[in-house]
Amino acid sequence: MTPVFIFLLFLSLTVVPPGATDDGDQTDSSADVSEVIARANAGITSSRLMHGDIRQNLDRNADPCTAKGCKWPKRGRYVYVPVSISTRYSRSERNIIIRGLLTFHKSTCIRFVWRRWHRNYLYFFSGNGCWSYLGRQRRGQYVSLMKNGCLYMGTVQHEVLHALGFHHEQVRSDRDDSVSILTQNIQPGKESNFVKVQTNNLDTPYDFNSVMHYSKYAFSKNGQPTIIARSNPNLNFGRATDMSQNDIDRVNELYKCCE
Repeated sequence: MTPVFIFLLFLSLTVVPPGATDDGDQTDSSADVSEVIARANAGITSSRLMHGDIRQNLDRNADPCTAKGCKWPKRGRYVYVPVSISTRYSRSERNIIIRGLLTFHKSTCIRFVWRRWHRNYLYFFSGNGCWSYLGRQRRGQYVSLMKNGCLYMGTVQHEVLHALGFHHEQVRSDRDDSVSILTQNIQPGKESNFVKVQTNNLDTPYDFNSVMHYSKYAFSKNGQPTIIARSNPNLNFGRATDMSQNDIDRVNELYKCCE
């Protein structure tokens, strides 16, 4: 059997019917991704987290990941990304992660397979908050999805997009054409979360509906906006609960899914 078939077979054997749980009350109901991550990471003071939920790899110098993509290799038509999921999750919690991974199977050429002999893979575990490394790393790399805080479909997608090489929308290199950053409203010490980075924008437009976009009130110290849309200062955004079409298109473009 192919790795993809084995993955799908496992899913069919383990998915819990809608509304049912094994233990606890964590569900994959809709929740604003930026709000979920901000709430889950509120108490984290680690200097290794940048832009709110991206874990820095201190072994890399001047990492060009955001420009070049830190891509996972493509083999034939598909990009196979091995994964392992901590056994400390309940079955229903594991299924939330699996369902999030399978959304990529539906719309992109990314295919998640169970890690066996693979040296490079994603390891999902219940760490302190919601975070991921940016792009493919050396050896196994952690993706933290904390129980009772991070297990939502959109949050899984968000952190996986980081692992595939994608940054937050509001720090992309051309963001100043679309948004203004109101530094006077940002919490002291959180200014670095709004610093622009060198990104490969893949000829796609700025997307206020991206699952990678912060809320307009992200890291606000006074309840006032920290990000506003230039075209409409009253526009609300950062409320995504699922990947947008632009998010999907970018994955397909970066990984040449249509070739």
